[in-house]
Amino acid sequence: MRDNSAGPRVLLRRLREVMAVPSGAQERLDQIARHIAANVVAEVCSVYILRADGLLELYATEGLNPSAVHQTSLAVNEGLVGLIAAEARPLNLPNAQAHPSFAYRPETGEEVYHSFLGVPILRVGRTLGVLVVQNKAHRTYSEDEVEALQTTAMVIAEMLAAGELEAISNVGARLDLTRPLHLEGVALCDGVGLGHAILHEPRVVVTNLIAENTQDELGRLASAVESMRLSLDHMLAHGDAAAQAGEYREVLEAYRMFAYDRGWIRKIEEAIRNGLTAEAAVEKVQSDNRARMLRQTDPYLRERLHDFDDLANRLLRELMGRPHGPNGQELPTDAVIVARNMGAAELLDYDRDSIRGLVLEEGSPTSHVSIVARALGIATVGLVSDIVSLVEAGDAVIVDGETGQVHLRPPSDVENAYAEKVRFRARRQAQYRRLRNKPSVTKDGKPVTLQLNAGLLVDLPHMDESGATGIGLFRTELQFMIASTFPRMKEQMRFYSTVLDAAGDRPVTFRSLDIGGDKVLPYLRSIQEENPAMGWRAIRLGLDRPGLLRPQLRALLSAAGGRELRLMFPMVSDVSEFREAKAMVEREINHLRRHERPVPDTIKLGVMIEVPSLLFQLEELFAAVDFASVGSNDLFQFFTAVDRGNTRVADRFDTLNVAFLRALKMIVERAKVSNVPVGLCGELAGRPLEAMALLALGFETISMSPSAVGPVKSMVHGLDVGRLREQLLARLEPGQPDAGSVRALLRAFASENNVLL
Repeated sequence: MRDNSAGPRVLLRRLREVMAVPSGAQERLDQIARHIAANVVAEVCSVYILRADGLLELYATEGLNPSAVHQTSLAVNEGLVGLIAAEARPLNLPNAQAHPSFAYRPETGEEVYHSFLGVPILRVGRTLGVLVVQNKAHRTYSEDEVEALQTTAMVIAEMLAAGELEAISNVGARLDLTRPLHLEGVALCDGVGLGHAILHEPRVVVTNLIAENTQDELGRLASAVESMRLSLDHMLAHGDAAAQAGEYREVLEAYRMFAYDRGWIRKIEEAIRNGLTAEAAVEKVQSDNRARMLRQTDPYLRERLHDFDDLANRLLRELMGRPHGPNGQELPTDAVIVARNMGAAELLDYDRDSIRGLVLEEGSPTSHVSIVARALGIATVGLVSDIVSLVEAGDAVIVDGETGQVHLRPPSDVENAYAEKVRFRARRQAQYRRLRNKPSVTKDGKPVTLQLNAGLLVDLPHMDESGATGIGLFRTELQFMIASTFPRMKEQMRFYSTVLDAAGDRPVTFRSLDIGGDKVLPYLRSIQEENPAMGWRAIRLGLDRPGLLRPQLRALLSAAGGRELRLMFPMVSDVSEFREAKAMVEREINHLRRHERPVPDTIKLGVMIEVPSLLFQLEELFAAVDFASVGSNDLFQFFTAVDRGNTRVADRFDTLNVAFLRALKMIVERAKVSNVPVGLCGELAGRPLEAMALLALGFETISMSPSAVGPVKSMVHGLDVGRLREQLLARLEPGQPDAGSVRALLRAFASENNVLL
């Protein structure tokens, strides 16, 4: 038997020579086919490329009829070639014609060939074509020959990614790598964005595939693996995870276990011994793993794909000396950020003027990155499967934050349709702007106060632009999240003064610092908890660490000197917590007076109702506070035991379900009895249909993102809230059939009464 141990290395040396000589794409592809046939002693070598229409077209061949090139095609799952494309794995047969999937093409002249070896041409786990060799003799190809074909397939994949094969395609034909994709996700932030893709974690592009010195490459790999493992060990031993137990640490331990997996490293080493550079070997193994795991039905194995992807990317960066993250990559003026997930502060790191859209593989409507995206008016779609793998940097992308659709590399007619949609939305926004100075009064004469949710200076001009009557929620933590160090008290005071100056005589309700949980400040050590949403956060953190809360209180009181200060505390679960916070405010007022500093003329203190325990303390609460505001995001999360950051359950329950609306109704009714103003500042208020329900329940003040004010005001003008209230309250009575969601009832009412949604 012939010793093929040097086969892959010999082939790669020849391929390096081919790639170094300037030539046309077809000539280069033909040479590759000839070298493969010679290297594995095959009578036939054929290259099939996947087209956008789902057909595998013969692009080059050595041994088959040359006239069949660009004329012969197979569908995915048709024949042996189609089977390889569908399953993304090699097929090695001593007698191909005996296989049930064998399909004969008379124009190729392949009827005399029996043995067959085919491998998929993969890029980031995505099948782009198939590479095949055939022989007349009945034989099984060796592992070295399989490896030789797989490494050659990487070279062809890079030719495809570089766009070299577009030039030799048939007129009108388009390759699958560049075909338009229509992807479905979940709308997170309204709007339409047209632009070009930027990967939040830029993909490491490997251009040097063929090794000069195998031993040097093995040494580079060993060094990079050691460095990566040391960083993971350090994170577990000395980072925030060091003192933690439970699920969080278990996840990191499993992640480290993958990094120490000898099978993974052995596959990379074997690819290097076959002639690849260390980077190319990592990419090859990563692509093979991804192709295999994407086809798994076991959800656990599919979830582990992210771990392997991240480890491979870390290892590639170690090898190429590149740090993690965006690292100041230049943005186009129409950037669409694509990420698996990201934090709110990471989004704020980008130049807002350049961002047209945001697409996430994960994310939920109430995640903090979604809230910040809404504050910035960025069209956002989440839960878009595998978008990070499907997109290439610079691809044209359309983000439809209204329907949850993403169009990747859209055809011109789709692009033109969305350009018209943008123009239509602009005209509709112009109509909303014409409403900004009109009073917000329902059709039956009920006044409604529409306010903004804000948290950044960029939000302030939206008060005038939208016609909002004030700020119902100012998230003070956003200033802390975008800062590189903890803002000093004077810096905070200047910031709050700017907000109050911009508001003029319109009210601003500040929320005290709401950090902890998933809101991590980069300069403070975070405490990892198994259930961070229900852990050490917001008012709990502020009361336990007065060094955080007291400077903010003093800054707010100083900034509001001679004016009104409205301040509410988040995550209050017991009235005693509010009383403790109020006492802290009073101490800071006394401090300012002792030092003859200005203090507010009026101080109104309130709470956010977002912990269900407060529902059973409403009488005591309304006796203690000046006002209250329902934080519907967290209240719904705790009320229904739905983690708003968990994409598997975030959309499981309807926010218009009867049980939740009954709770909101109880809050409004108890507040009116106590003569305490109560509003709602969660994302629920920013959707016209949901806002209808809130007004029918008796809410008179609601707060929302700037872009929602116009649509909600338009709805208000057409709403007979008295008629809707009768129907809604009847539905909320106990014992009603189909007491799930009232969404259908509201839609029917809007349709019958010409209420614009």
